[in-house]
Amino acid sequence: MNGKLYVVGTPIGNLSDFSPRGIKTLSEVDFIAAEDTRVTAKILNHFEIKKPLVSYYEHNRRERGEIIVERILKGENCAVVTDAGMPCISDPGQDLVYLCRERGIEVESVPGPTAFATALAVSGMECGRFTFEGFLSVNKPSRKEHLEELKTETRTMVFYEAPHKLKATLKDMLSYFGNREICIVKELTKIHETVMRTSLSAAIEYFETENPKGEYVLIVKGADKAEKEQPVTLEQAVLTASELVKKGISVNEAAKTVANETGIKKSLIYKQLL
Repeated sequence: MNGKLYVVGTPIGNLSDFSPRGIKTLSEVDFIAAEDTRVTAKILNHFEIKKPLVSYYEHNRRERGEIIVERILKGENCAVVTDAGMPCISDPGQDLVYLCRERGIEVESVPGPTAFATALAVSGMECGRFTFEGFLSVNKPSRKEHLEELKTETRTMVFYEAPHKLKATLKDMLSYFGNREICIVKELTKIHETVMRTSLSAAIEYFETENPKGEYVLIVKGADKAEKEQPVTLEQAVLTASELVKKGISVNEAAKTVANETGIKKSLIYKQLL
């Protein structure tokens, strides 16, 4: 008889948020597939759970996934967890669930906190309709294509970002989206939980002197429908770019940002700014 895969949500920061059912499930399965076994070991030690851990992450997911599935098919029960939050969302656990579904293995959810939903709840941003975009690719063509597709997205957009890539991501967002409103959230449920609601240009200026630390959730205001429908004149584009320059953005970057936002040639805006 086949075993079962349990998709178990773990705390995103505060260990007190771990559900009794989540603790019980990890205590009863035969083994646990973890993104980072060192991180998961801390959770297990805190709750005095002694279970074998199997490393399962982005770079070994294909080979290790097959091994995990074979063990489940032989009757063992497995729990898949990520470092924090609900696994399988912007996470290699998605592939493991797919493999199990494909082989007829039962998959059961044990829900827990999710960073993007929690961030939305405390941001105060419009969240009646939103789109979750996960991590932007580090591959430049893929990244450009992704941002280009989102320029006219009217729903609130939610992204995840690592600290070492935050500054570059904010600059890319300003370039493609214009000076939109953004809420930057980090350290959710921890002592230093931070919710910073500002503009993209102000955020870039802030992180010129502040070193990003921790994992970030970025919530960006969608495109304004009225603005999108109205053609922008060169004069209006230059005025918008001038405002960005006053806030410390370079002339070249300001021209590029407004050009992406309006469709007016960057060279024309740049010339007028000079």
